[in-house]
Amino acid sequence: MRFWGGRGVRLELAAGLSLALGVPALALATETPRSLATVTALNTETHDANGRTDTTLTVNVTGADGQPAQGIVVFADQGKPVAGIALDSNGHATETLALPPGSHSLTATYQGDTAHAASVSQGTPVRAVTGTAPDFSISIAPASLSLKQGQSGAAVASVTPINASSLTAPMFVTLSCSGLPDQSSCSFTPENIEILPNATAPVTSALNLATSAQGQIRKAELPQGNAGRVSWAILLPGLLGLAGLGFGARRKRWLKRVALLGLVGLVGVLGTTACSPLYNFRNHGPSVNLPTPAGTYTLLVTAQSSNGVTATTHSITLALTVQ
Repeated sequence: MRFWGGRGVRLELAAGLSLALGVPALALATETPRSLATVTALNTETHDANGRTDTTLTVNVTGADGQPAQGIVVFADQGKPVAGIALDSNGHATETLALPPGSHSLTATYQGDTAHAASVSQGTPVRAVTGTAPDFSISIAPASLSLKQGQSGAAVASVTPINASSLTAPMFVTLSCSGLPDQSSCSFTPENIEILPNATAPVTSALNLATSAQGQIRKAELPQGNAGRVSWAILLPGLLGLAGLGFGARRKRWLKRVALLGLVGLVGVLGTTACSPLYNFRNHGPSVNLPTPAGTYTLLVTAQSSNGVTATTHSITLALTVQ
């Protein structure tokens, strides 16, 4: 067998080795390492909170090597995404859901990353109690967003009435979000939603999430024009006047005071000119926009309603990845 060096040597070696092992040469040349398999474990704990059911979900994701995984987990109720959260450094995450009355089946889906494969937990059945007080639950879909710096993303927040038949007047719910990374923003349309008495269908609001890219602003070159001549036309007579006052101050004490006052005024004028916005713009240029830092974040979407006496608040998480 003859070898010609370079790429030919590698192909000939791969061909010879494939003949010896019975493995196709193409498979040897293009084989890439696979992502580690993962196991997603979900535990639930149900609490009765004044006639409603709150469920705390705890998820743990580990790789086949026994090490914790990193990335995003999406919680679903009967296959419908309701919340998303970023795993901590130990591969753990905790979420609390206010569930509508009835039967539920909760699962946690790990979305995977460059080193770990995706996995899904077993479904956990939960039975939510039926209360009498008017309430609501909140969910968001999609439960996770992945954006590049400068991109915007959209999701839908759904507020589901609970025991709306107990309402004697419309219930108004205000939506907000927190936990945003720097140089990003979120908004809801509409920000305030209305739940009518006897309503059963979810009321939705569109969430818009915006990130920032690195600014590409260059320093502006402004024409100086006759600014230098005008400055000298103002400053030169003042300087000459101060010199004359200083010379006369040797003979008359009151001229010394006038000269000192004029000097203070001149310094003030010079300082004001140097610190003016136009001076700063010409010499330093406009500030450059900072980008949204890359990383994985857990945002908190909050829905709050008040009847003037007590406030009802429920929150859900939204996972954000900025690339």
